[in-house]
Amino acid sequence: MPILGKLLKEGIKLRNSLEQERNPPYRLQRRQLLKHLLLCRNTHLGKSYGFDRIIEAFDRKDSQDRRFYTLYQAQVPLFNYEKIYREWWHRAQEGEKDVAWRGPVDYFALSSGTSEAASKYIPVTKDMVRAIHRTSIRQILSLSNFKEVHSKIYGKGMLMLGGSTHLNRRGTYFEGDLSGITASQIPFWFQHFYKPGKKIAKNTDWDAKLNEITVQAPKWDIGFVVGVPAWIQIMMERVIDYHGLQNIHEIWPNLSVYTHGGVSFDPYRKSFEQLLGRPITYIETYLASEGFIAFQAYPDREMRLVLNNGIFFEFVPFNEHNFTSEGDLYPHAQTLLMDEVEEGKDYAILLSTCAGAWRYLIGDTVRFVSKERAEIIITGRTKHFLSLCGEHLSVDNMNRAIELVSQRLNIHVKEFTVAGIPYQTLFAHQWYIGTDDSVAPEVVKQHLDEVLKELNDDYRVERAAALKEILVEILPNALFYKWMEQKGKIGGQHKFPRVLKATLHQEWQDFLMQPPSKRVE
Repeated sequence: MPILGKLLKEGIKLRNSLEQERNPPYRLQRRQLLKHLLLCRNTHLGKSYGFDRIIEAFDRKDSQDRRFYTLYQAQVPLFNYEKIYREWWHRAQEGEKDVAWRGPVDYFALSSGTSEAASKYIPVTKDMVRAIHRTSIRQILSLSNFKEVHSKIYGKGMLMLGGSTHLNRRGTYFEGDLSGITASQIPFWFQHFYKPGKKIAKNTDWDAKLNEITVQAPKWDIGFVVGVPAWIQIMMERVIDYHGLQNIHEIWPNLSVYTHGGVSFDPYRKSFEQLLGRPITYIETYLASEGFIAFQAYPDREMRLVLNNGIFFEFVPFNEHNFTSEGDLYPHAQTLLMDEVEEGKDYAILLSTCAGAWRYLIGDTVRFVSKERAEIIITGRTKHFLSLCGEHLSVDNMNRAIELVSQRLNIHVKEFTVAGIPYQTLFAHQWYIGTDDSVAPEVVKQHLDEVLKELNDDYRVERAAALKEILVEILPNALFYKWMEQKGKIGGQHKFPRVLKATLHQEWQDFLMQPPSKRVE
């Protein structure tokens, strides 16, 4: 039976999706926070921060009354990872129940680790696993909004290239990639459609897993592919090469949808499409270790925040009043609700989730393109930006610049990263650009500089002042992936950081200084 039929047979309704369509974002979010507070009033965190008092401040007769939020802001502090782990999450990791969310925490997701810190341990409760599955189902059902997607696709397989479903037992909990945790808990009725299947998905050796997928590929009728662009592309290249194909559609003729997330797809698009035999539909998702935040529900629109399924959102204007020059959040930063944001401005996201995150800085920045529909684009990371001298260069600027330069020069850039460095008595940007095409660094530099000046006025001003130079080094794509492999961050949800700072930049430079034989061994 097709996926859609299974969904309906199992009694999965469109109620939550329709609720988001028919209600203002503020109303949905108000209900979401109240639900969280009621469920956690008797947890250790709930008692410590006076959840009962906040609950009493919800005026049931006046849905526009905001006393509840004023009290929530006053009584619950802002958290980054280090603070919330040190004060609360470590207790759940040690087996204590009812710490920051009701009951025990059965899973901890290891973050992808693109920041300077070591891997983070993000709690994943049973409530969160169910919420992620519900949002995943809503996304599948939303494919009916994409007219180019034929209904027959619901009978095809879904290849989800994530982390290993073999989770490590650590006392009272299991740990692994979020993709591995959620895949290990997929409903029994979905397992028929899920590829590469339970046996291959358990493999912890990334290269061996790809080899198994490559060999088994002709046996599957794949309609959907889901995963981080870099690893999906490597997988498809391997399948094409192994079976002597011209494109992936020769082996999967019904492949119609690619669902991507984690990084901007734009730098990968040109080389990705060369692997296809015909156009397919691209759908963007925003699934973080902390929860399923947003997905693209309609063609020609941006991702829409999921407002009624386990996450309460707050937004911090991303400016010098709320963040330090290193991207750290000030303790008394201004926070806003859904109906208080403005379109076209960048905000850092705070999450309160059904996994025990409270007013938690996830580290991403977003921009609203439609406040009414709660539609956003991801613009970068609070710590992954460059502003050595006021150039305010965002990851969004970088992605767009690389895309435009690739088009101008007809090259394929799969990976890139940039670091800010001292230069003479002032500053420079050092770019490392991954392409297997032949191109002169000076040519790339000229076009990159021109495009960035067009995209960012602050950058243009500083290039005439303190930002004295940009330096470009062209590298093979394989070097980026080899470095990640050496760091134990190959495959799954892992992705190469777009900005390298401090220790991470030094590690990258040390890697590039190694003899070629050692780098590729």
